Parts: sequence; C-alpha cells; structure tokens
Amino acid sequence: MVCSLAGRPTGLSVSQSVVVIISSSCLGPCVAYICISYIMGDDTTHTKRLASKKQTLDDAYAAPANFLEIDISNPETHGLAKKRYTDYEIHLRTNLPIFKLKESTVRRRYSDFEWLRAELERDSKIVVPLLPGKALSRQMPFRGDDGIFDDDFIEERRASLETFINKIAGHPLAQNEKCLHMFLQEDTVDKNYVPGKIKTM
Repeated sequence: MVCSLAGRPTGLSVSQSVVVIISSSCLGPCVAYICISYIMGDDTTHTKRLASKKQTLDDAYAAPANFLEIDISNPETHGLAKKRYTDYEIHLRTNLPIFKLKESTVRRRYSDFEWLRAELERDSKIVVPLLPGKALSRQMPFRGDDGIFDDDFIEERRASLETFINKIAGHPLAQNEKCLHMFLQEDTVDKNYVPGKIKTM
C-alpha cells in the first residue's frame, strides 16, 4: 500500500497533524517519515520567545514595594569613670504601614538593647537572636588599652548591634510589639511602659 499524504491538513497544529497521520489507514515507513518531518520541520510558530515588558522610567525610579533600612552609626562616649558609657545613633527608613514614622533617628546604649531583647523574649513568639557579649574581660582594671571604650571594640560592637536590630526589626511578629517601636522611634525608652501589640496603620 502506498501512502500519498504530502502535507499538513489545513488549520491543524503540529501536534494535531501527527495525531491525524498516526490514526489514518496509512501504515508502514511513510507514516514514521511524515511524523518526523512535521515534528522536526521549520515551523517555529510554537517556539517563539515571549516578548518581555520594557521597564519605564517610573518603574525604574519607583520606591521598592516594601523596605526597612536600619543603620547604626556615630558612636559617642559620655561621662567619666564608672558613669562612662557609649551610645549609638539608630537611623530608620521604611515604607511599612505598621511604623508610625517613615524615618526616625534615636540614640541608644548597650543596656537599651539588653532591655529590648528581654522584652521580646518574654512577650513575642520569636526566637530572639543573641546580643554581642558584655566583654567583661575588657572592663577589668589595669588594662593596657581603653577597654570597652577602645575605638576598635566600639566599632566591632556597633556592627554587631546593627546586625542584631535588623534581624529583629525584619521579623513580622516582632514588628507587632510596642517595645520595638518605642526602641526605634521614641526619644527615650520608658521601661515602665505597658506591653502590647501595635495595630497596622
């Protein structure tokens, strides 16, 4: 028997044409040949790349959908002798609705970070990361350097505190806690505050 099917039936796709050929009464080598020719042919209708949407200037310079940036900088040492301490500037920028202020700057010392961690550990349901250590060995007398007020140590602690607060503030459950908002956006930390949750603005 001779098969004389010479082309693809009008209006059918490549896959539909193959079905027609295989289910026809033509049997033998010509069937295999025609199937392969349709599959491997030059028809590129089904392999065209989808056109990508071009980015506009508005898209390129639009604010990110959600962002939260916290930088710790400008450490300053105050006081004398046993009343000496170092505090740090904490600058926050965000567009998250839960934060009352979209940009704020406060100053906090290490003991304020300890307070925040203790509050979150007690009231929130998150695993609170560790703070950098208190460096008790650096507070011993008769050291050859400036101890915890040495510039290198202060920079090391600044970087560690910045990592800590970004991990905390980036957690959705921690963002609901009043203590975090007070720590980041109030001039002073009221340690007699009433714990509670923040409602989305």
